[in-house]
Amino acid sequence: MATVRKDIVTTAHSDDVWDAIRDIGALHTRLVPGFVIDTRLEPGARWVTFANGHCIREPIITLDEQAHRLVWSAEGVGATHYNASAQVVAEPGITRVIWLADFLPDDISGAIELAMDTGAGAMKVALDKLAR
Repeated sequence: MATVRKDIVTTAHSDDVWDAIRDIGALHTRLVPGFVIDTRLEPGARWVTFANGHCIREPIITLDEQAHRLVWSAEGVGATHYNASAQVVAEPGITRVIWLADFLPDDISGAIELAMDTGAGAMKVALDKLAR
């Protein structure tokens, strides 16, 4: 199983970063605007429309308020298995978001890596705007 990891570092306060990540219906306005252009909620999942027009359903697996960790799956990404998480970690003077995706088959790694690079860039811009 392949894994892609992105670390996004910001000076925004960890509570503000977690608030943006936990707002699962606002990807397109709060967390990754431009990378995601629309998010629609349904019970237990969200529909995400990306800037390239691709739309996928993401079942929400866990929203852990104590660990500041969101876990989701994805349907319609060309994977036989896909599980991702974003966790907020407060460190001295910074906040780190650890974004992981585990998926099969391994040969879609390039596409997943490219998408996550783009998403991480959009996330960095949005989170840096939250810095106090």
